Amino acid sequence: MDTFETGAPKRDAIPLEHEHETHGPSDTGMMTHRFYAFNTVVTLQAYADPDRCRAAFEDARAACRSFERSLSRTLPHSDIARLNAAEGASTPIGADTAQLLNEALRYCADSEGRFDITMGAAVRLWNFHKGVIPDQITLEEALSHVNWRGVHVEQTGGGWEARLDDPQAAVDVGGIAKGWIADRLAELLASHGLESSIVNLGGNVVAHGQKPDGSPWHIGLQDPRDKHALVGAVAIREASAVTSGVYERCFTRNGALYHHILDPETGYPVQTDAAGATVLARRSIDAEGYSTTLLALGIERGCAFARKHPAILAAYFVNAEGNVIEA
Repeated sequence: MDTFETGAPKRDAIPLEHEHETHGPSDTGMMTHRFYAFNTVVTLQAYADPDRCRAAFEDARAACRSFERSLSRTLPHSDIARLNAAEGASTPIGADTAQLLNEALRYCADSEGRFDITMGAAVRLWNFHKGVIPDQITLEEALSHVNWRGVHVEQTGGGWEARLDDPQAAVDVGGIAKGWIADRLAELLASHGLESSIVNLGGNVVAHGQKPDGSPWHIGLQDPRDKHALVGAVAIREASAVTSGVYERCFTRNGALYHHILDPETGYPVQTDAAGATVLARRSIDAEGYSTTLLALGIERGCAFARKHPAILAAYFVNAEGNVIEA
């Protein structure tokens, strides 16, 4: 595994940084490790020697701390926070941050205008936990600074730099980072010799190998009407499954649903007939990057988009009534 680099000069405190738990082996031989990172619960599971699993889990958790300190929008010394605060000046960043930004810009270009990593100025005006809706004038001002084409990543003699054309633009990689991180964690576990493992970053799942009995891993499709119920499941081997759903962070006001997937043109939640979109891909970053786009496009246009992109192995939509539509 490569060394995890960061351009951040100081170590910001991370919520629940030292909290973690390991269980197992279970009756079937599975080891499980859980901790909190990226505002979600990270679960790592593997069938292997317990000591080998524990060593791999420790390295994976350390890698997550490094990633969060580089990529978080809210930690003040992260690469992303410093880029946003630089008012257009070139900002030194780590190689990991540069790689993720370049990947993210590729998805922006391929999303038919539905995905933009400079939505940070608009995203931070909403609070889906408290049900806060920004006023129109403030939102329109934020949208005037949304344009992913103004993000530039350059390699220099001393490393990497990034800059923003618009001094008031704000990058937020929250819509793509977990997929990229999940891929890196899967690679790390494999480098420890774990031949049967699963990485779950709050719904961003990467499955490596298969279960000891030869069966594949299964990923549930959530019922949008009940967070404790499923409407189906898909089997995966050596692949990732990522779901985007309007039910993940939302609130209702005057009978209208407000969810966290925002339209870069309006700054309001996208209008879509899909309650959830699940994408299967070899790479988790592909699964995550495309799942948000498919959800925003809606079922008909999303199905057409999925069929034109070979990186998408399969795609499943769930509508508000809980019906599953396969692309």
